[in-house]
Amino acid sequence: MAISTASQSSTDRAIPDRSLELARAAASTAAENRGQDIIVLDTRKQTPLFDYLVLVTGTSRRQLHAMSEEIDHKLEDDLDDRRISVEGYVESRWIVLDYGNVVIHLFDEQTRAYYRLEDLWADAQRIEI
Repeated sequence: MAISTASQSSTDRAIPDRSLELARAAASTAAENRGQDIIVLDTRKQTPLFDYLVLVTGTSRRQLHAMSEEIDHKLEDDLDDRRISVEGYVESRWIVLDYGNVVIHLFDEQTRAYYRLEDLWADAQRIEI
């Protein structure tokens, strides 16, 4: 059975729209929790692995934990999405929340400056929050 191009492109558009909604919600939640230097990158042209990266800097371990937990609450409870994995929570210098199509990086200042992910993904389009 063939799938029409119209229905196929409609389906393709729905996924990025949902991904963008999640990325913006994560960025907004980070901002509400005093995250700094928040950047949302559209990586769909650079990689098929995920649609958006959210990069955020926090000033303390406690703040990084709070942002992580509040983002989880927003995306899981309010937007009915499920996190695939979390890394770095115990060390709390760089926490990665993987939601499949959206990957959220929460850094302390020193770690973000060292890895400079926004430079690595410099070709990605920045999205207004």
